Amino acid sequence: MNQRDRLPPTLERLRANYLSVQDRIQSAAARSSRLVSTIQLVGVTKYVGADIARMLVEVGCNQLAESKPQVLWEKASALSDLAIDWHLIGHLQRNKAKRTLPLVSTMHSLDSARVMEQIQKDTLGRDVPLKLLLEINISGDPDKTGMLISEAESLLTNWKGATAVPFAAVEIVGLMGMSSVVGGVDRARKDFESLRNLRDLWQKRYDMSLKELSMGMSDDFEVAIEEGSTMVRIGSVLFQ
Repeated sequence: MNQRDRLPPTLERLRANYLSVQDRIQSAAARSSRLVSTIQLVGVTKYVGADIARMLVEVGCNQLAESKPQVLWEKASALSDLAIDWHLIGHLQRNKAKRTLPLVSTMHSLDSARVMEQIQKDTLGRDVPLKLLLEINISGDPDKTGMLISEAESLLTNWKGATAVPFAAVEIVGLMGMSSVVGGVDRARKDFESLRNLRDLWQKRYDMSLKELSMGMSDDFEVAIEEGSTMVRIGSVLFQ
């Protein structure tokens, strides 16, 4: 049974799931000698309705993520009375950028220079900078989205070489990646380690802070934390 086929959780069950995930995050942080305050839980609500997303905020999670801009529009409208930081974790089509970007604080899924150009146009005049993470296809899976390493390096080179004035409303803050669908925990650890090492390399090469690593989902977030993740994107284990 997949996430969409399950009965919706009660508020009590959702609270218990949320606290359980928080405990697991804390344990993973302790194992890797990290402060739990450096790790952000982002609740992925793409398989639940606005009513369940509202419950998730009620139990304490106000960082919510959607992968499809149209769904984000709908939920942001339905939950406009709540203080939510919305994250976009899926591909952004350029013709949807102007409507989507004012709703989000963070975009994890910057996957091309063309989308970056559109974002720069559609964020001019923004008061609070949009936080961007470069999505890297670190596992090499052909079905995974994200930039090749060479594409990301070209984007960063252009970013550092351009004048800062047109980009005042945009801030590149880190990298996002997903582990391979095969290989289990050992392969996931290798993929996450590779992304962390790439982040460390690029911070030095481009003289910029890339403090955020968006790594880990419901099946592998603990090993992602052990490998340095600062943002874990959690969906199914919250709503089971």
